[in-house]
Parts: sequence; C-alpha cells; structure tokens
Amino acid sequence: MIRRTGELYGALGWRSLALIGAIALAVSMLLVISRPIVMLVDGERIDTDVSPITTASQHAYVPLRSVADALGAETEVDSKTQSIYVVLGSQSLHVRVGDTHATVNGMPITLRHAPFRVRGHVMISLDAIARALRVRARYDSRTSRIEVITPGIGEASSAPNTPAE
Repeated sequence: MIRRTGELYGALGWRSLALIGAIALAVSMLLVISRPIVMLVDGERIDTDVSPITTASQHAYVPLRSVADALGAETEVDSKTQSIYVVLGSQSLHVRVGDTHATVNGMPITLRHAPFRVRGHVMISLDAIARALRVRARYDSRTSRIEVITPGIGEASSAPNTPAE
C-alpha cells in the first residue's frame, strides 16, 4: 500500500513537471516575441525606472517627469495636492493625479485620460504631452517605439546629413 501511494505521487510528479515545463516554454516564447517599448526624445533614447505603458487601442502613457526632464523642462511636484507643474519655454502644464481637468498656459483643458501613478511615477498620455508642450509625439506599435520631437530641435537631429556645397 505504501508503495502504491509512492508510485501515484511519482506519476503525478512527472505530469506536474511536464506541465510546468510546457508553461515555462510558452512564457519564454512570449517574452522573446514581445519587445520592450523604446522611448526617444529628440532622437536620444530615454531609459526610465517605469516603462511606458501602451494599450490595445494604441494609447501610450509615459512617465511625465522623465519626458519633461529630457525636453529640458522644469518640473515641480506638490505632494499634498498631487499636482505637477511643468514649464517648457513659454508653455506650462498643470495636472493632478486622477483628475482629467488640467491647465495649459493657465487655460483649462480636459484630458482624455487622467494622469495616474505607477510605482511612484506619474504617467500621462502621450497626446497630452504633445498638446500641452507643443511637441510632436507618436507611438508606433509595429516597432514598439515612442518618439517625442521638439519642433526645430529633434527634426534637425533626425534629418539626413547632406554635404555642404
């Protein structure tokens, strides 16, 4: 009787091992197929503690401070009110975590999606960055790439080099 119990557990062990192996293989295949999102600001790769987030409906959310810093903007955070102020040249943006109401240059606007936190970082939609700071921003799901380009700066650095005559 003890022997049968041991054989039963031994058979289940092999089945479990095969199942775990199949699951591990499937997960590793998914990791190989999926590519991390690369974020470029004016042609420079930006590495952040929190990766950009994308949805099936092609919306992209980026860490606000990382993008603002890469653009050369000044950022202030008021932890009491969960407010973030970003100033880039003559453009200013004021947002609050969890609130779709924001201001651009002191004028009220409504964001499609409220900023939210991921591991302590405020995430904001890519289209809100483009609209508020007057930069070109796009997400290409085919290449898993987010690009933010300052007009006149990023365009010049991405233009092909042509010899001077």
